[in-house]
Amino acid sequence: MSSNQIIDNGKEVIRIEAQAVSDLQNSINGDFVIAVETIYESHGRVVLTGMGKSGLIARKIVATLNSTGTAAIYLHPTDALHGDLGMVRKEDVVILISKSGATEEISNLIPMLKRLEVKLIAMCGNKNSKLARECNIFLNISVKEEACPYDLAPTASTTATLALGDALSVALLKKRKFTEEDFAFLHPGGSLGKRLSLKIKEIMITGDRIPKVGVENSIKDVIFEITGKRLGMTCVVDVKEKLVGIITDGDLRRLLERTLEIKDLKAKDIMTGKPKVLKADYLASFALQQMENYKITSLVITDDQNHPEGIVHLHDLINLGLQSR
Repeated sequence: MSSNQIIDNGKEVIRIEAQAVSDLQNSINGDFVIAVETIYESHGRVVLTGMGKSGLIARKIVATLNSTGTAAIYLHPTDALHGDLGMVRKEDVVILISKSGATEEISNLIPMLKRLEVKLIAMCGNKNSKLARECNIFLNISVKEEACPYDLAPTASTTATLALGDALSVALLKKRKFTEEDFAFLHPGGSLGKRLSLKIKEIMITGDRIPKVGVENSIKDVIFEITGKRLGMTCVVDVKEKLVGIITDGDLRRLLERTLEIKDLKAKDIMTGKPKVLKADYLASFALQQMENYKITSLVITDDQNHPEGIVHLHDLINLGLQSR
Protein backbone atom coordinates (compact mmCIF):
# COMPACT_ATOMS: atom_id res chain seq x y z
CA MET A 1 0.00 0.00 0.00
CA SER A 2 1.41 3.37 -1.03
CA SER A 3 1.72 6.42 1.21
CA ASN A 4 -1.08 8.16 -0.70
CA GLN A 5 -3.38 5.19 -0.16
CA ILE A 6 -2.65 5.22 3.57
CA ILE A 7 -3.42 8.94 3.71
CA ASP A 8 -6.62 8.44 1.74
CA ASN A 9 -7.71 5.63 4.06
CA GLY A 10 -7.10 7.79 7.11
CA LYS A 11 -9.05 10.68 5.62
CA GLU A 12 -11.92 8.37 4.73
CA VAL A 13 -12.25 7.22 8.34
CA ILE A 14 -12.32 10.83 9.54
CA ARG A 15 -14.92 11.71 6.89
CA ILE A 16 -17.21 8.82 7.88
CA GLU A 17 -16.95 9.56 11.60
CA ALA A 18 -17.41 13.30 11.10
CA GLN A 19 -20.54 12.58 9.06
CA ALA A 20 -21.84 10.31 11.82
CA VAL A 21 -21.46 13.08 14.38
CA SER A 22 -23.02 15.62 12.04
CA ASP A 23 -26.03 13.36 11.41
CA LEU A 24 -26.39 12.99 15.17
CA GLN A 25 -27.82 16.50 15.32
CA ASN A 26 -31.15 14.96 14.35
CA SER A 27 -31.15 13.17 17.72
CA ILE A 28 -31.13 16.49 19.57
CA ASN A 29 -34.91 16.73 19.70
CA GLY A 30 -37.76 16.41 22.17
CA ASP A 31 -36.50 13.05 23.39
CA PHE A 32 -33.14 14.64 24.20
CA VAL A 33 -34.94 17.35 26.20
CA ILE A 34 -36.87 14.71 28.16
CA ALA A 35 -33.64 12.83 28.88
CA VAL A 36 -31.93 15.97 30.20
CA GLU A 37 -34.95 16.95 32.31
CA THR A 38 -35.29 13.42 33.69
CA ILE A 39 -31.66 13.32 34.80
CA TYR A 40 -31.78 16.87 36.16
CA GLU A 41 -34.91 16.25 38.22
CA SER A 42 -33.74 12.90 39.62
CA HIS A 43 -32.39 12.75 43.15
CA GLY A 44 -30.01 9.89 42.41
CA ARG A 45 -27.15 9.17 40.08
CA VAL A 46 -26.89 8.37 36.41
CA VAL A 47 -26.01 4.69 35.96
CA LEU A 48 -24.53 3.78 32.59
CA THR A 49 -24.15 0.25 31.29
CA GLY A 50 -22.96 -1.35 28.08
CA MET A 51 -21.03 -4.37 26.85
CA GLY A 52 -17.69 -4.38 25.03
CA LYS A 53 -16.89 -1.16 23.20
CA SER A 54 -20.20 0.32 24.36
CA GLY A 55 -19.05 -0.33 27.91
CA LEU A 56 -15.84 1.59 27.29
CA ILE A 57 -17.80 4.52 25.89
CA ALA A 58 -20.14 4.33 28.90
CA ARG A 59 -17.16 4.68 31.23
CA LYS A 60 -15.99 7.78 29.39
CA ILE A 61 -19.46 9.35 29.60
CA VAL A 62 -19.48 8.56 33.34
CA ALA A 63 -16.19 10.42 33.72
CA THR A 64 -17.50 13.44 31.82
CA LEU A 65 -20.74 13.57 33.81
CA ASN A 66 -18.90 13.35 37.12
CA SER A 67 -16.45 16.10 36.21
CA THR A 68 -19.26 18.45 35.15
CA GLY A 69 -21.48 18.15 38.20
CA THR A 70 -23.71 15.12 37.50
CA ALA A 71 -23.00 12.11 39.72
CA ALA A 72 -22.62 8.96 37.62
CA ILE A 73 -21.39 5.37 37.92
CA TYR A 74 -20.67 2.53 35.51
CA LEU A 75 -22.44 -0.81 35.97
CA HIS A 76 -21.13 -3.84 34.07
CA PRO A 77 -24.24 -5.67 32.80
CA THR A 78 -22.90 -9.14 33.57
CA ASP A 79 -21.79 -8.19 37.06
CA ALA A 80 -25.20 -6.58 37.59
CA LEU A 81 -26.84 -9.98 37.15
CA HIS A 82 -24.49 -11.44 39.76
CA GLY A 83 -24.95 -9.03 42.63
CA ASP A 84 -23.89 -5.56 41.47
CA LEU A 85 -27.50 -4.62 40.73
CA GLY A 86 -27.51 -3.56 44.38
CA MET A 87 -25.64 -0.46 43.25
CA VAL A 88 -28.80 0.85 41.58
CA ARG A 89 -31.30 2.83 43.63
CA LYS A 90 -34.89 3.66 42.83
CA GLU A 91 -34.08 7.35 42.40
CA ASP A 92 -31.33 6.68 39.83
CA VAL A 93 -31.60 7.05 36.06
CA VAL A 94 -30.10 4.23 33.98
CA ILE A 95 -28.69 4.74 30.49
CA LEU A 96 -28.31 1.49 28.53
CA ILE A 97 -26.00 1.63 25.51
CA SER A 98 -26.23 -0.86 22.64
CA LYS A 99 -25.70 -0.26 18.94
CA SER A 100 -28.06 -3.05 17.89
CA GLY A 101 -30.44 -2.85 20.81
CA ALA A 102 -30.24 -6.64 20.99
CA THR A 103 -27.20 -7.14 23.22
CA GLU A 104 -28.08 -10.20 25.28
CA GLU A 105 -26.57 -9.00 28.54
CA ILE A 106 -28.40 -5.68 28.26
CA SER A 107 -31.69 -7.37 27.37
CA ASN A 108 -31.41 -9.64 30.42
CA LEU A 109 -30.87 -6.62 32.63
CA ILE A 110 -33.99 -4.69 31.59
CA PRO A 111 -36.58 -6.70 33.61
CA MET A 112 -34.46 -6.39 36.75
CA LEU A 113 -34.16 -2.65 36.31
CA LYS A 114 -37.89 -2.33 35.76
CA ARG A 115 -38.52 -4.05 39.08
CA LEU A 116 -36.49 -1.28 40.70
CA GLU A 117 -38.79 1.28 38.99
CA VAL A 118 -35.88 3.36 37.72
CA LYS A 119 -36.16 5.56 34.65
CA LEU A 120 -34.52 3.90 31.62
CA ILE A 121 -32.84 5.74 28.74
CA ALA A 122 -31.78 3.76 25.67
CA MET A 123 -28.82 4.97 23.62
CA CYS A 124 -29.35 2.70 20.67
CA GLY A 125 -28.92 2.52 16.91
CA ASN A 126 -32.18 0.66 16.23
CA LYS A 127 -35.45 2.37 17.15
CA ASN A 128 -37.38 -0.86 16.50
CA SER A 129 -35.29 -2.94 18.89
CA LYS A 130 -36.44 -4.45 22.16
CA LEU A 131 -34.18 -2.05 24.04
CA ALA A 132 -35.74 1.00 22.37
CA ARG A 133 -39.27 -0.29 23.07
CA GLU A 134 -38.65 -1.24 26.69
CA CYS A 135 -37.02 2.00 27.81
CA ASN A 136 -38.80 5.20 28.83
CA ILE A 137 -36.67 7.38 26.55
CA PHE A 138 -34.95 6.53 23.25
CA LEU A 139 -31.88 8.43 22.00
CA ASN A 140 -30.93 7.46 18.48
CA ILE A 141 -27.22 6.77 17.83
CA SER A 142 -27.66 5.08 14.46
CA VAL A 143 -25.04 5.71 11.79
CA LYS A 144 -25.14 5.23 8.01
CA GLU A 145 -21.90 3.27 7.98
CA GLU A 146 -19.01 2.24 10.16
CA ALA A 147 -15.49 3.28 9.25
CA CYS A 148 -14.51 -0.38 9.50
CA PRO A 149 -14.84 -1.66 5.91
CA TYR A 150 -16.30 -4.97 7.13
CA ASP A 151 -18.85 -3.28 9.42
CA LEU A 152 -17.46 -5.32 12.31
CA ALA A 153 -15.45 -3.02 14.59
CA PRO A 154 -17.58 -0.25 16.14
CA THR A 155 -16.03 3.00 14.93
CA ALA A 156 -18.43 5.67 13.72
CA SER A 157 -21.11 4.34 16.07
CA THR A 158 -18.92 4.63 19.17
CA THR A 159 -17.84 8.11 18.10
CA ALA A 160 -21.49 9.14 17.75
CA THR A 161 -22.35 7.63 21.14
CA LEU A 162 -19.53 9.48 22.81
CA ALA A 163 -20.59 12.74 21.19
CA LEU A 164 -24.17 12.28 22.37
CA GLY A 165 -22.88 11.59 25.88
CA ASP A 166 -20.95 14.86 25.72
CA ALA A 167 -24.09 16.63 24.54
CA LEU A 168 -26.03 15.30 27.54
CA SER A 169 -23.23 16.26 29.94
CA VAL A 170 -22.89 19.81 28.66
CA ALA A 171 -26.66 20.36 28.51
CA LEU A 172 -26.86 19.28 32.16
CA LEU A 173 -23.86 21.44 33.04
CA LYS A 174 -25.59 24.52 31.63
CA LYS A 175 -28.92 23.66 33.20
CA ARG A 176 -27.24 23.33 36.60
CA LYS A 177 -25.43 26.66 36.03
CA PHE A 178 -22.20 24.78 36.71
CA THR A 179 -19.38 27.36 36.99
CA GLU A 180 -15.62 27.39 36.53
CA GLU A 181 -15.31 27.47 40.32
CA ASP A 182 -17.46 24.33 40.57
CA PHE A 183 -15.22 22.65 38.01
CA ALA A 184 -12.12 23.67 39.95
CA PHE A 185 -13.58 22.21 43.15
CA LEU A 186 -13.96 18.83 41.42
CA HIS A 187 -10.48 19.06 39.83
CA PRO A 188 -8.23 20.31 42.65
CA GLY A 189 -5.22 18.41 41.32
CA GLY A 190 -5.37 19.73 37.77
CA SER A 191 -3.78 22.93 36.50
CA LEU A 192 -7.17 24.48 35.82
CA GLY A 193 -8.35 23.64 39.31
CA LYS A 194 -5.28 25.24 40.79
CA ARG A 195 -5.67 28.40 38.71
CA LEU A 196 -9.28 28.76 39.82
CA SER A 197 -9.01 27.82 43.48
CA LEU A 198 -5.46 27.88 44.91
CA LYS A 199 -4.94 30.93 47.11
CA ILE A 200 -1.72 32.73 47.92
CA LYS A 201 -1.95 31.88 51.63
CA GLU A 202 -1.81 28.18 50.76
CA ILE A 203 1.56 28.36 49.02
CA MET A 204 3.36 31.50 50.23
CA ILE A 205 6.66 31.46 52.14
CA THR A 206 6.04 32.47 55.76
CA GLY A 207 7.64 32.96 59.18
CA ASP A 208 11.40 32.98 59.53
CA ARG A 209 11.80 32.13 55.84
CA ILE A 210 10.70 35.66 54.87
CA PRO A 211 13.80 37.74 54.04
CA LYS A 212 13.60 40.94 56.07
CA VAL A 213 15.92 43.77 57.17
CA GLY A 214 15.39 47.03 59.00
CA VAL A 215 15.79 50.42 57.36
CA GLU A 216 19.00 51.05 59.32
CA ASN A 217 20.59 47.71 58.54
CA SER A 218 23.89 47.86 56.64
CA ILE A 219 24.34 46.77 53.07
CA LYS A 220 26.33 43.82 54.45
CA ASP A 221 23.23 42.74 56.38
CA VAL A 222 21.16 43.13 53.22
CA ILE A 223 23.52 40.91 51.21
CA PHE A 224 23.59 38.26 53.93
CA GLU A 225 19.79 38.22 54.14
CA ILE A 226 19.27 37.96 50.39
CA THR A 227 21.92 35.26 50.11
CA GLY A 228 20.75 33.32 53.15
CA LYS A 229 17.02 33.24 52.27
CA ARG A 230 17.76 32.52 48.60
CA LEU A 231 14.79 34.39 47.13
CA GLY A 232 16.79 37.07 45.34
CA MET A 233 15.22 39.84 47.44
CA THR A 234 14.51 41.10 50.93
CA CYS A 235 11.77 43.17 52.51
CA VAL A 236 12.73 46.40 54.25
CA VAL A 237 10.69 47.24 57.36
CA ASP A 238 10.52 50.15 59.78
CA VAL A 239 10.70 49.97 63.58
CA LYS A 240 7.04 48.85 63.68
CA GLU A 241 7.81 45.99 61.30
CA LYS A 242 5.76 47.63 58.55
CA LEU A 243 6.87 47.20 54.94
CA VAL A 244 8.50 50.33 53.54
CA GLY A 245 10.47 48.94 50.64
CA ILE A 246 12.16 46.05 48.91
CA ILE A 247 15.70 45.32 47.76
CA THR A 248 16.48 42.79 45.05
CA ASP A 249 19.77 41.31 43.93
CA GLY A 250 19.19 43.30 40.74
CA ASP A 251 19.16 46.50 42.79
CA LEU A 252 22.54 45.53 44.26
CA ARG A 253 24.06 44.84 40.84
CA ARG A 254 22.82 48.14 39.48
CA LEU A 255 24.23 49.92 42.56
CA LEU A 256 27.67 48.42 41.95
CA GLU A 257 27.53 49.58 38.35
CA ARG A 258 27.12 53.15 39.62
CA THR A 259 29.59 53.20 42.51
CA LEU A 260 31.90 51.08 44.61
CA GLU A 261 31.46 53.34 47.65
CA ILE A 262 28.79 51.26 49.29
CA LYS A 263 30.13 50.22 52.69
CA ASP A 264 28.39 53.05 54.56
CA LEU A 265 25.04 52.65 52.82
CA LYS A 266 21.98 51.49 54.73
CA ALA A 267 18.98 49.52 53.54
CA LYS A 268 16.89 52.70 53.35
CA ASP A 269 19.40 54.22 50.90
CA ILE A 270 19.08 51.53 48.27
CA MET A 271 15.57 50.12 48.68
CA THR A 272 12.73 50.57 46.21
CA GLY A 273 9.83 52.22 48.02
CA LYS A 274 6.20 51.27 47.59
CA PRO A 275 6.81 47.73 46.29
CA LYS A 276 4.07 45.70 44.66
CA VAL A 277 2.13 43.78 47.31
CA LEU A 278 -0.93 41.52 47.53
CA LYS A 279 -3.16 40.05 50.21
CA ALA A 280 -3.08 36.37 51.14
CA ASP A 281 -6.68 35.73 50.05
CA TYR A 282 -5.96 36.50 46.39
CA LEU A 283 -5.74 33.60 43.96
CA ALA A 284 -2.21 32.36 43.34
CA SER A 285 -2.91 32.63 39.61
CA PHE A 286 -3.55 36.37 40.06
CA ALA A 287 -0.17 36.72 41.77
CA LEU A 288 1.45 35.09 38.74
CA GLN A 289 -0.42 37.44 36.44
CA GLN A 290 0.81 40.47 38.43
CA MET A 291 4.40 39.25 38.29
CA GLU A 292 4.18 38.78 34.54
CA ASN A 293 2.60 42.21 34.11
CA TYR A 294 5.25 44.02 36.18
CA LYS A 295 8.13 41.74 35.10
CA ILE A 296 9.09 40.89 38.67
CA THR A 297 9.95 37.54 40.27
CA SER A 298 8.64 38.00 43.83
CA LEU A 299 5.63 39.56 45.52
CA VAL A 300 5.39 40.53 49.17
CA ILE A 301 2.16 39.49 50.88
CA THR A 302 1.07 41.90 53.59
CA ASP A 303 -1.57 41.90 56.31
CA ASP A 304 -4.03 44.72 57.00
CA GLN A 305 -1.36 46.63 58.97
CA ASN A 306 1.13 46.35 56.10
CA HIS A 307 3.32 43.83 57.91
CA PRO A 308 4.99 41.29 55.60
CA GLU A 309 3.34 37.90 56.24
CA GLY A 310 4.54 36.01 53.21
CA ILE A 311 6.45 35.91 49.93
CA VAL A 312 5.45 34.27 46.66
CA HIS A 313 8.10 33.56 44.05
CA LEU A 314 7.59 33.28 40.31
CA HIS A 315 9.36 29.92 40.02
CA ASP A 316 7.15 28.34 42.69
CA LEU A 317 4.00 29.43 40.86
CA ILE A 318 5.29 28.14 37.54
CA ASN A 319 6.25 24.82 39.13
CA LEU A 320 2.66 24.49 40.37
CA GLY A 321 1.47 24.65 36.75
CA LEU A 322 -0.45 27.91 37.13
CA GLN A 323 0.43 29.32 33.69
CA SER A 324 -2.48 29.68 31.28
CA ARG A 325 -2.43 27.15 28.47
